[in-house]
Amino acid sequence: MAAALRRAITEGRYPVGATLPSEAELAAAHGASRGTVRQAVAALLAEGLVGSRQGARRVVLSTTPSQSFTELRSFAQWARAGGRTAGGLVLSSSRGTARAEEAGLLQVPPGAPVLHVLRLRTLDGDPVLLERTVYAEWIAPAVEALPDDCESVTERLRRDEGLVFAHGEHHIDAVAAGTADADHLRVRRGSPLLRVRRTTTTAEGRPVETSDDRYRPGSVVFTVRNSTQTNPLTRTHA
Repeated sequence: MAAALRRAITEGRYPVGATLPSEAELAAAHGASRGTVRQAVAALLAEGLVGSRQGARRVVLSTTPSQSFTELRSFAQWARAGGRTAGGLVLSSSRGTARAEEAGLLQVPPGAPVLHVLRLRTLDGDPVLLERTVYAEWIAPAVEALPDDCESVTERLRRDEGLVFAHGEHHIDAVAAGTADADHLRVRRGSPLLRVRRTTTTAEGRPVETSDDRYRPGSVVFTVRNSTQTNPLTRTHA
C-alpha cells in the first residue's frame, strides 16, 4: 500500500500541493482496510512526502525521495525502501596517504595510508550521486575485495566482515559542479549540487570512512524534524 502511494507521488500523479484522497477513498481504491491505509500514510509522513494538517487531508510536500537519519541506512537500503533500484560503479580506486583534514576525521596521523575510492551511484539507471570516499587502512583490503558494481558496500561489509556502521556525522551544504561532477552526473558545469560530507564510525567509535557525497539536483531531499523535547539540529559556519 505504501509502495503504491509512494509510486503515485514520485511519478507525479499527486503533484506537490495536491491532497491525497480520503482514507475511505484510498481503502476502497486499493481494497485495503482503513488501518492499512493509516500505516501507509504514516510511512509517507515519516519520509517527508506528505504533510499532516489537523482536520484536513494529507498534502503532498515533495515528489522526490526523502532520506531519514533516524537510522544509518545505506544508499541501497534507502532506495529499496522507496521502491527504487540502486546501482553503483567504482570509477577509480587507489591507495594513497591521508591529507591533514582526512587524517583528523579518520583519527590517524597525516600521511597515514588510506584508500581513495570514487564511486558513481544510480537510481533506476540514472546517475544521482558521486561519492569520494576515503577509507581507513584497516578496512581498505575488505573494500578493495568488493566488486566494482557492488550495490551496497555497507551491507557487504556487514555480511562479510561483521562491520556495523553505528555512528555518523553529516555536514550538508551546496557546491557548484566541477568538471568531473558534471561529466559523471550529466549536468552542466557550475550547476548546484547538494553536498553531504559524512564520517562514519563503529559502535566503539573507530572511524571507518570519511566521504564527500555530491547529489544531482532534484534527486534527494534531506529532512530534519525537531521539537521542544528533541532537537537534533545544529547550526555551524560553512
